[in-house]
Amino acid sequence: MDFTILSVSGKPGLYKLVSSSKMNLIVEALDETHRRLPIFASDRVTSLSDIAMYTMAEDVPLMNILDSVLRKEDGKVCSLDYKKCGKDELHAYFAEILPDYDRDRVHDSDIKKLLQWYNILVSNGVTNFVDPEENAEEATEETAEKAE
Repeated sequence: MDFTILSVSGKPGLYKLVSSSKMNLIVEALDETHRRLPIFASDRVTSLSDIAMYTMAEDVPLMNILDSVLRKEDGKVCSLDYKKCGKDELHAYFAEILPDYDRDRVHDSDIKKLLQWYNILVSNGVTNFVDPEENAEEATEETAEKAE
């Protein structure tokens, strides 16, 4: 990804970092308005690349999970209506994406937020979630493991 995607606590949606200064960040909303606004030090800001989800082994970076959703959905918005589906259906869908996720620590709201963010990103043409070289390394490792 060529730019930083941010989540701002208390503000809906996702934002693209446009500029930064000593006093604030300037972000652009990833929606149809593309509205720019300042974000101050008092706002809680998190980069999507800094977020991970719990699994039974080690935490998996959010960008890798978004890439898995992208592959499952063939680059389209999420086929699951996460706002209206039941808990079991939501968890079954997520288990297809991340089979070993920690069912005790990953809540329904976490999965819904992930799918909401995925839809926002794909709707705005952001689909390059992971470094292509990193994907090639993972594929090589998986192939080596299967060969053993």
